[in-house]
Parts: sequence; C-alpha cells; structure tokens
Amino acid sequence: MARTKNRGFEEKATTSQIVRWKLGEYIRLSKEDINRGKDKDDSNSVTNQKALLDDYYQQHIDEFESVEPPYVDDGYTGTDTNRDSFQKLLSDIYAKKVNCVIVKDLSRLSRNYTDAGSLIENLFVQMNVRFISLAEGIDSYLNPDSISNLIVPITNVINDNFCYQTSKKIRQVFDMKRRNGEFIGGFAAYGYMKNPKDKNALIVDDEAAEVVKNIYEWFLDGMSKNAIVRNLNERGILCPSEYKKSKGLNYQNPSGSERPLWGAKTISDILKNRLYIGDMVQGRQRVKSYKIHTQEQVPENEWYIVENTHEPIIERPIFEKVQELLKRDTRTAPQKKKLYLFSGFLRCADCGKAMSRSQVKGTVYYFCRTYKDQSKTACTKHSIKHNRLEAAVLYAIQQQVYLAVHYANTLEYISTAPLQKSQSIRIEALIEAKEKERSKIMRYKQSIYQDWKDGEITHSDYRHMSEDYERQIAALGEVLKNLHAEREELQNGITAESPCLVVFKKFKTIDKLTREVLIELVDHIKVHENGNISVKFKVADQLRRVMEYIEINTQSEAV
Repeated sequence: MARTKNRGFEEKATTSQIVRWKLGEYIRLSKEDINRGKDKDDSNSVTNQKALLDDYYQQHIDEFESVEPPYVDDGYTGTDTNRDSFQKLLSDIYAKKVNCVIVKDLSRLSRNYTDAGSLIENLFVQMNVRFISLAEGIDSYLNPDSISNLIVPITNVINDNFCYQTSKKIRQVFDMKRRNGEFIGGFAAYGYMKNPKDKNALIVDDEAAEVVKNIYEWFLDGMSKNAIVRNLNERGILCPSEYKKSKGLNYQNPSGSERPLWGAKTISDILKNRLYIGDMVQGRQRVKSYKIHTQEQVPENEWYIVENTHEPIIERPIFEKVQELLKRDTRTAPQKKKLYLFSGFLRCADCGKAMSRSQVKGTVYYFCRTYKDQSKTACTKHSIKHNRLEAAVLYAIQQQVYLAVHYANTLEYISTAPLQKSQSIRIEALIEAKEKERSKIMRYKQSIYQDWKDGEITHSDYRHMSEDYERQIAALGEVLKNLHAEREELQNGITAESPCLVVFKKFKTIDKLTREVLIELVDHIKVHENGNISVKFKVADQLRRVMEYIEINTQSEAV
C-alpha cells in the first residue's frame, strides 16, 4: 500500500480502516480577552469557545473514539506555557490519552511565536498528534500542508506582536499611575487597605496600624528584630499574610507555608517601608519581559516615589531615626531581647572598625574588633570599661546641652540688636576656592574637545575624560550650593529656635544615659588607645554655624 504524505502524522485510513482519534479540546481565556470583551464582544469567552469546539465534535463524531473533558485555562496569558490545564494536556499527550488537539484559533494555543512554532512543527509531529485550528482552517491530518501554509507563521507573529503591544500599553498606563502616586497593587501593604471608593487610594487599617506602631516603638526602645518576632508570635498576632486572609482577601502567601508566622525579614521590610510615612513607593520589582514572567529587583533610583499621597502611620522623624539605627551593627547577645546601650555606636579611633563587648568577672569592657578577631598586629586593644564610657558620654552630652542653652540665650540677645551683615571669612574663602577649582576643570573639559578634534586623543578617551570632568563639575556644584546656602543662613540670621539647639535643650535635665538619647543626639563615638573618647554629634555642622553666627554678630561689641 502506498504511503500517504503526512509529515510524520498518523497515516490516513484506507477504505478498509478508519482512524479514530482521542480528542482533547483546549480553551484559553486571558485577562486581556476579558477586558476587551467588556467593550466589544465575548466571542473568546470560555462558553463560546467550548460551544464552537463541541459543534465541530458533533459534526465529525465518527472520527473520534473518545473525548477528554475540556482543558480550560481561564485568566492565563498565552505568552508562555506555564498554564495548569495546558500542562495537563501535554501530560496526557505523552501518556497517549490524547492524540488530537483542537482549538478555536492559534492564539488560544500560544501567543508566543517561538512556542507556537515548536508545538505545531515539532512536538505534535513527533508525538503523531493531529492538530486542528478552526479559525485558520488548519488540520494536520486531513490537510498536512495546512501547517506549512504561510498563514500559520504570519498569524503566530501577529499574535506575538499583539502581546508585545498590549504589554507595552499596559506598562505605560501603570507607569503613569505610579508617577501620579496612584496605588496599583493587588493588595495593600500591612497597616493599610484599599479605599472602597477609590481602588487606587489607600486608607489606614486601624487594627494593623497599631501593630506597625508597636513594631517601630519596640525597635526604637532597643528591641532586636528577632525579639520583636518572638513577641508578636507569642502574643498570637497574625502575620500580614494570615491577617489578609482573616479579612476575607484571597491572598496567597509567597512562602507557601501552611501556617506562616512573623519573621525577621517581614519586620525589616516594615521598618524600611516609606509607605508608612505617607509616601507611595512602587515599581520595586518588574517582570523581565512580556514573554518571561519571572520577577527581577529594580534599583532604588528607578523606583516610583511620590510623597504625601495618603495618611501616614509613622511620623517622619521617627522613621528617620529607625533608618539610622538600621544602618548600625545592632546584634544582640543570645537570649537577650534588647540591644546593649552602645550597640552600633562605638568605633575604634585608629582602624575605624566597631568595638566588641566583653564581660570579665562581672565587669563589661569594650575592645577593638580588629585587635580581638583579626590580628593583634593590625591594631591595638583600645580597651575601655563600660561604666567609664557611660559616664564620659553622659558628661559630653551634658556639656553640649549647656552650650546649646547658652547659645540660645545669646541668640535671643542678638535678635534684639541690629543684625550684623558681616561675612564669614571661612565660607567666603571656601566659596572662592571651589569656584576657582570648578573654572579650572571647565577649562580642562573644553581643551580636551580640541585635543580630540586635532587627533591627539581618541574619541573613547575624550568621552571617558569628558564624563569624569562632568562628574567633578557636578560634585563641586553641589558643594557650592551648600556653601551659598550656609552663607545666606548666616546673613539672614539664626534664631534661638534653631532645630540643632532645640534638640539639645529638651534634654536640659538629663542625668542618665539611654539609647533614646544616643539615637537622638549621637552619630558615633570613637574610643582612643589611651582610653579617651570623642563624641560626634549628629548636628555638629549646624552647631558650628551657630557658633560662627554668634561670633560674627558679637565681634563689634567685643572690640
């Protein structure tokens, strides 16, 4: 018997043999199809697709020995094959349960040009699977040449391009909403809920917001992240994913845990999230492409951040204190719930590394970590007792508080006298020096252009040198901007209510050192080899300007 051309598909029946197929109806409806159906028609609906496929089956029922229940993927994109029912169909093909696949049109099978071609021209051929697409009139058994028809690759390219254009338009709309500070997520962050009157706006969820406030308060009080985790879990407070489910939201926990609990990462994310100070932060992740749906992290400088879009749960000064603390080394000893008083504040004055805490016979000491952990030749011991350190830091703060009160009183006196417009010699000298430096670099930048034109340097060298000069010019521009602002501040006057003075004056009665005081006032503390310390205050630069302003405006009286 002569073999009929079939490109690898099952041979056609002779007059004495009829081939009967095991049919699998595949139906797919994407979210984009659903959205378009609202404005146009619902020809792609699951119901209509099934009706078309069933009609074909009824008209050609003699060709099929069995029909499997329809394989339906409702709400799945066609740009990849990671679809539940589609994977079940492939599994049944490999298991020989199905050897004929029918779809309404090629886009139902796949909108990915590469995937569609691979399925039709390779897999189905190798597995002797008959493929039918009603819209394009494709039947790989009755008309083997139909799969080689130019309409197939053209249609697949069009379907692929349609997905690209749709993805591009959706991304543009989402980016516009992000720029406008509109919330576009599926679920609001813990502590908030979607506004029932506006799905792109957030309102405070009072119950969860109280937990968020507690987390910030505990952390500022010295409690470690792990201690906060234990505290929440021991109290039986639901973690964010379980809390969402308890409110009736169809939220799936990414970890897949059956009974998720609070964890250190969740606490860390809450402590770092600017959403809690009223700023909308979006675009921290994105899919690689419209074909590859895996998420990738986005650099922070590319996030969409819009300030003051909703009611804050945490005050900005509190949030800023927390961010400062998160940058420090704030580990706790085993079985300890709270951080030690100086955790994250101590540095070796010589090598700059953090200091280690050690307890010997009930007495607490601090040592240079380089000396203790790495090499005794790399640095020296820099040892200091805790009690001595605590007393010294307290005294330094008390002295700074005394000076702040004195400065405030002096400024009140100055405010009653005519304002002196005397210039700061230091600032004027700095401005002059930086402007000369910027002018010199700008001349260098202009000269290398001529060098490139004259062929003395390559275009690559010119480009790299030019970029380097641009960076230097920009950096100097920022320095000059700050210096001019400082000069203007001195000329316009500084009041007794300057923030750098107020922050110290509220500790006028301080008689005990706490972490709250350290967090508020101190940037870091350096321990010297001889046991002396130097305290760097957070507002040191502002205090220097206050002193300079007082000096300028009392010079004439002193003379």
